[in-house]
This record gives sequence, C-alpha cells and structure tokens, in this order.
Amino acid sequence: MSRSVYNFAPGPAMLPRPVMDRLRSEVLDFEGLGAAAFEISHTSPPFKRLLAETEEMLRELMAIPPDYKVIFCHGGATMQFSMVPLNLMQRRPAGRGLYVESGDFARRAIEEGGRYGPIRVVASSATERYAKVPTIPPEALDLAASYLHVTVNNTLIGTQMKEIPDTGDLPLVGDVTSEILSRSLDVRRFGVLYAGAQKNLGVSGMSVAVIREDLLGHAFPYTPNLLNWKTLADTGSLANTIHTFAVYAMHRVLEWTREQGGVAALSRVNEQKAALLYEVLDTSDFYVPLAHPEHRSMLNVSFTLADETLLPTFLNEALAEGLYALKGHKVVGGLRASIYNAMPLEGVQALAQFMTGFVRRHG
Repeated sequence: MSRSVYNFAPGPAMLPRPVMDRLRSEVLDFEGLGAAAFEISHTSPPFKRLLAETEEMLRELMAIPPDYKVIFCHGGATMQFSMVPLNLMQRRPAGRGLYVESGDFARRAIEEGGRYGPIRVVASSATERYAKVPTIPPEALDLAASYLHVTVNNTLIGTQMKEIPDTGDLPLVGDVTSEILSRSLDVRRFGVLYAGAQKNLGVSGMSVAVIREDLLGHAFPYTPNLLNWKTLADTGSLANTIHTFAVYAMHRVLEWTREQGGVAALSRVNEQKAALLYEVLDTSDFYVPLAHPEHRSMLNVSFTLADETLLPTFLNEALAEGLYALKGHKVVGGLRASIYNAMPLEGVQALAQFMTGFVRRHG
C-alpha cells in the first residue's frame, strides 16, 4: 500500500515513509523475539538496549554535552509546562520564573507556570497577534530569577527565534518541540531543552528533556515522582512503565535522521522547502502571510487568502490533489503547512505548484 497524500499536519505529524514501512514490517516481530517492541517488558534487556541506543543517537545528532541528562517523559511538551516550574522555580531564593510570550503555546506555559509561584513576562508580541518573536530587553534578564522560558518555534502563526539569546548565568529553558533536529542548536546555550515527540521525533504521548546536571534536584517537596526530573534521571527514565512504542518509533526515526546525513543535511532541505512556499506567498497578493518576514518559521508556514470565502474551495481542491491537513489552527484560522523533517521536498513542490495553479483558477 502506498501513501496517498502528503500530510501537512502540525502534529501528530507525518513520519518518514521508510520509517513507516519499517514499523509495519517489524510490528509482529521485534529483532527476532517473536513479539512486538511495544509488548515486551520495559525492564527487559532488549528494551533497555533499545532505550540506550535511542539516547545515544539523540546525543550524537544534537551534540549533547556529557554533563547534560536526557530523560524521556510522559505527557508530551505540555506536561513540561508544569515540570519546568515544579523543578526549577525554587532553585533560587526569589523563586521566580521569567517567560517570553511569543505565541499561544508560550501563553499556555505562562499560565501553567503561574500556578506554582511568581512569574514575570519579560517580552510579549501578543498585541501584534504573535506575528513576531519579541525582543528581550537586556535589563529584563533578572539574574535573581530561577529561569527564563522561551518557545523557540511557534506553530500557530509560524514564527521562529532565529538567534538563541545568551542569558549568562540565568538558565534558559527552551521549548523546541516543533524544530528539534531541524537545524543545529547549541545545547550549551540552554539549561534545559524539551520537545514533544510528535513532530520530528516520532509519535505522540512522550517528550524528551535535555537538562544540565546542576539543574536537577531542586524540585518542590510536593512534586509528584513522575514529574520530578531527578527521579527520571536517576532511574534512566524507568521510574514506571515508559511509553515503549514511542521509544521504539523514536529509535527508528533517529536512525533515519542519521541516514539522511544528520541535522545539517536536513536543515539544508528544510530551508529549500520553506523558501519554495514563501516565494509563492510573496509573489502574489492573492495570499496573505501571517508572520513578519524577519521572523518566519522554517517549519510552519501560516497564511490566508485575500478572499477568505475561497478557503473551503482551497482545502477541498488541495485534498483532491493529495495535499492533506492544510487547515489553520482554530485560534488563527486560514491555512498552515507544517513541513517538518519527514516532509519530502517533493511534497512541498507539489503544494507550491498547487498554490500557483489555484491563483490562476480563482485569482
């Protein structure tokens, strides 16, 4: 059976076709065991080996320094909105978290952080409908605070932090869910990085956190064990039954990523894909891009039509051409093409050609 559509969904997103084929072929027999990877014990030697190899590949692909722990957590990136303040807020006497409000998910992280202690929004682009990534005033970097949280790529509007700020002794916490492994990031710039798995790492239901060792062990006393980074680090992410299928799928995706030439190679293709779509958007007033040109995401291209009454027609005709899940988020409306690592260049070329043809037919 062949894949009949190009899937532009923002997450859960498409997996690379070779990975899908491999998962299907291995589903009943993992490495000759006669059982599936998701029905063997999480404490068995074969699964522990799989988990160790997954971490090893992630460390290699991201160039994670040895003094950072890698943990696999339940709940996706949204669970980290709680885990960040629970594990970091009380590490300094001021007990305060700093946040940059650059999009809807950044706003949700702010709301969750405020449940556990004082927080301060040091920069926001809310009044501009998040069309830009706000500039962080240097004087806002309160070194007495416990951390600064940023959302590096904003999926709804489609903006991206092009340069990672240098926060010195103030630990920078980065939500990199949408862009992990899509371009090179200097892990040393961050105290903590986290990402949901369902965009560039595999399937939904799990997140990965990369945490500098000195930031472990500061959790509130009432922090549940499964939300305590140190508990997960000390147990090798096996404080309870881990999401075994998500680990298995991530292992296969990381193998594929390495086979493509790693992050640098995928980043070059991602730049090509984004450039194709932005060229179409910028050469016709038929389309209206939503993000400011200097802040455009390489991974989530959000736009609408000058005549929004044509949106249903666009979506129906696109689906008939095998271009799936282009409807914008309900908060934003319009259209959105999510073009993560697994989206082949051919899929974006097909979308760009369709968009150009749609102008000719309806412009």
